[in-house]
Amino acid sequence: MYQDQKLNTLRNWAAQLFAFRARMQKGDLVALPLKQQSAVAFGEVVGDNEYRPDLPAGASHARKVKWIRTDVPRTAIGTDLLYSLGAFLTVARIQRNNAEERIKALLAGKPDPGFDEEQVVSGGDELEDVDSALQDLERYARDLISKRISQRFKGPKFERLVKELLQAQGYVTARTTAGADGGVDIVAGREPMGFDEPRIAVQVKSGETPEDIKAVRELRGVLEAFNAQRGLFVSWGGFKSSVTNAKRQLFFQVRLWTADDVIDAVLENYDRLSDGTKSELPLKRIWTLVPSLEDD
Repeated sequence: MYQDQKLNTLRNWAAQLFAFRARMQKGDLVALPLKQQSAVAFGEVVGDNEYRPDLPAGASHARKVKWIRTDVPRTAIGTDLLYSLGAFLTVARIQRNNAEERIKALLAGKPDPGFDEEQVVSGGDELEDVDSALQDLERYARDLISKRISQRFKGPKFERLVKELLQAQGYVTARTTAGADGGVDIVAGREPMGFDEPRIAVQVKSGETPEDIKAVRELRGVLEAFNAQRGLFVSWGGFKSSVTNAKRQLFFQVRLWTADDVIDAVLENYDRLSDGTKSELPLKRIWTLVPSLEDD
């Protein structure tokens, strides 16, 4: 049927379909890296394979899943597991470095017990005869950057990082007084003196717990007190679904930054950050070939 496709591509497709239909079992854990936020959803397989012609083309094979958590921050997951989750394959079994027990610990609300990350991480996962080197290297690099920020920029240091990013984007900023900020950590206005619009009130959360809609609405409620037209809520741990569902209603008043948005801002403005920040977060630009499952 697919005469124009390379043999390796056909083998990859067949292996993933076979794994999805026959090797995946009820009770198995499923990890789904999310695209719209820096988090991973975890669930449990509760149904057999179904062929559903009513579903969109290319997604006709389905299995029922009971979702356990849909907001586990990537920063809470060990770098070695994130590397495995970065495989280009949609369906792959992850088992290296005691992966299953570590994920169960995360789902129970405990920290990732971790593993000796000095060990080689290039083998051990069952990838159905696919080259294990096929990884989303960009995602993996971002995860390393995320880990460094999470380790080195906690609390006030994270606020300073956000403040520098806003300054690099052309804002004049000031930090509010600790303990009497009314839910606002930074105020920002356009140059040359910060009086120009838009004037922004910024709340910054460096923890790994996703923020809910109540916290975002509280920021929106204090904008007038700071003579600000707009709000920016920066949550390193991301946001709960209640915030995501209200994102359109918040569009003209509050912007939401997750860890991925912070990293985007760092990469875009890195040359304009202070030497101190660069020493804490040393980055180097490189070029790399984009891998493809079709490569021989």
